[in-house]
Amino acid sequence: MGLYRKNIGGLHQAVRVALGIAVAIAAFAYLSGLAAWLVALGGAGFALTGLVGYCPMCAMAGIGRGGVS
Repeated sequence: MGLYRKNIGGLHQAVRVALGIAVAIAAFAYLSGLAAWLVALGGAGFALTGLVGYCPMCAMAGIGRGGVS
């Protein structure tokens, strides 16, 4: 099974990747310095959860595949 179980579906993953990349690009377009890097890092993290199909916050809240236990 691995270290985690996917808890977000295909469409949700695609939206997360697209929005994460958009946020990272917008960060460098509209911000500068440390703020741009921090916002871009957040966007990259959001995109990464889409790429792997697992969101730790959704898992803690019981949201996603499998429902609430």
